[in-house]
Amino acid sequence: MFRLYIFLIGIWGISISFAQVPLNSATPEELIEKLNPNSVSNSSPIRTRGFRNLTPEVREKPNVDLVINFEFNSAKLLTESKPLLDNLAKAIKSDQLKNLSFVVEGHTDIKGTPAYNLKLSDQRASSVVQYLTNQGVEKNRLKAIGKGSTELLIPDQPEAAENRRVKISLGS
Repeated sequence: MFRLYIFLIGIWGISISFAQVPLNSATPEELIEKLNPNSVSNSSPIRTRGFRNLTPEVREKPNVDLVINFEFNSAKLLTESKPLLDNLAKAIKSDQLKNLSFVVEGHTDIKGTPAYNLKLSDQRASSVVQYLTNQGVEKNRLKAIGKGSTELLIPDQPEAAENRRVKISLGS
């Protein structure tokens, strides 16, 4: 029984270490690397399993979670988040990403009702899109989506600050 307990703790620790930590800051170059589907870090081949009836693993589109701060219960951006968004705008306008579109997802923790969180996350995603367009990113390359608390970054800690984030993903 003790070995099983140790094994389960080890698995739990491994799963937490794979969770993507939202970025508080990043250079345009770092953001380009994370969002560019042709970058070395995003171009690993899809691996298949050798067992029958199992489908190949599917890679997630290039994405990055960002810590974007807003006024309490508001979609108004705080000044401290603007340098990161400025770097994101530079990355999106770069030669490497200039022909791509992106989805801006707003996420919340579980505090508040699901309907309220969905509305607030949608407003915050729209606020980020508006800021990026004010920095020269073409609006038709960006799509805002509110996810509320439906896709927690750390499901075991639903009220964790890391769940309150903005995720930028490659569009379709």
